[in-house]
Amino acid sequence: MGGGGFTGIMRKWGVVVMCIIVMVMVKEGRGEPQVPCYFIFGDSLVDNGNNNNIGSLARANYLPYGIDFPSGPTGRFSNGKTNVDVIAELLGFENYIPPYAVARGRDILRGVNYASAAAGIRDETGQQLGDRISFSGQVRNYRDTVDQIVQIIGNENDAADYLSKCIFSVGLGSNDYLNNYFMPLYYTTSRQYNTEQYADILIDQYTQQLKTIYDYGARKFVLNGVGQIGCSPNALAQNSPDGRTCVERINAANRIFNRKLRALVHDLNFNTPDAKFTYINAYDMFQDIVNNPSAFGFRVTNAGCCGVGRNNGQITCLPLQNPCPNRKEYLFWDAYHPGEAANTIVGRRSYRAESPSDVYPYDISRLAQL
Repeated sequence: MGGGGFTGIMRKWGVVVMCIIVMVMVKEGRGEPQVPCYFIFGDSLVDNGNNNNIGSLARANYLPYGIDFPSGPTGRFSNGKTNVDVIAELLGFENYIPPYAVARGRDILRGVNYASAAAGIRDETGQQLGDRISFSGQVRNYRDTVDQIVQIIGNENDAADYLSKCIFSVGLGSNDYLNNYFMPLYYTTSRQYNTEQYADILIDQYTQQLKTIYDYGARKFVLNGVGQIGCSPNALAQNSPDGRTCVERINAANRIFNRKLRALVHDLNFNTPDAKFTYINAYDMFQDIVNNPSAFGFRVTNAGCCGVGRNNGQITCLPLQNPCPNRKEYLFWDAYHPGEAANTIVGRRSYRAESPSDVYPYDISRLAQL
């Protein structure tokens, strides 16, 4: 073989090797997620399809829901992403976390979303809307997932080690006020308890469910505070004289719950040395937006982008209803739920705090490293 032929072959091999190196670099550049899995417990703020095929009025698997989401309507109560979708992206996950309703096989190793619209800490919460998976039901589903993970990984010790590195996001309580305490025609809780007592009962039940999740391997917890329910288009439509002033008796109750939840985080961090808990202050994040909406790109903070009645706040978006065209300028997508623009702000500030009051004691980016 002549020298030129040998040189030509080597040059071709060099190109092949360089392509392989580039491919490896691209793959490494994308990298693995910062945690191996992300588990989500919650309500309609983060439900991504668990209510689609159950007998519930709380469903969002139709347009205009998902109008700005790549795959269209999925069951998300948003025009696009939820805050946990944003956090999943920031954590480096290539795909969004699947709902429990469809999560199968090795997909569960990346995490599962158990959230269910209308769900609460209390089992009866949201019952006037039909079927939903309460927090206790979501915890039972998580236990089922852990059994599957043990089978996939091979033994309980390795599964426990794997789960200890994952992040567990829990966000419930909103419906225990919206679809329970402040709905006296359907529920007796407001006659049985004052707001301080009711928050104590919620936190006690919440704590028991968290302990079960802990017993099944969770060690990194994100506990999300309740937002300003008294500022939602629904609350404004029903209880605000001018349609703009937030309903203080609702917000005051929400603040009591949040104060006790933050205290719970402190106690759990002190008394559970092998676990880490952090609190997300969604209430004050929304307060920042309401106080200075233009700084965040919002023009309308008191009405839904779609819906019915005063403030578009009487009910959720109707099937095939035309929503507002300028969706990024609306804080709320419908009568109850923030749109993708607001979800993005909350997700980003939860992941990397922009204010000392955003999180306690650390943000999700820090929790992922611990």
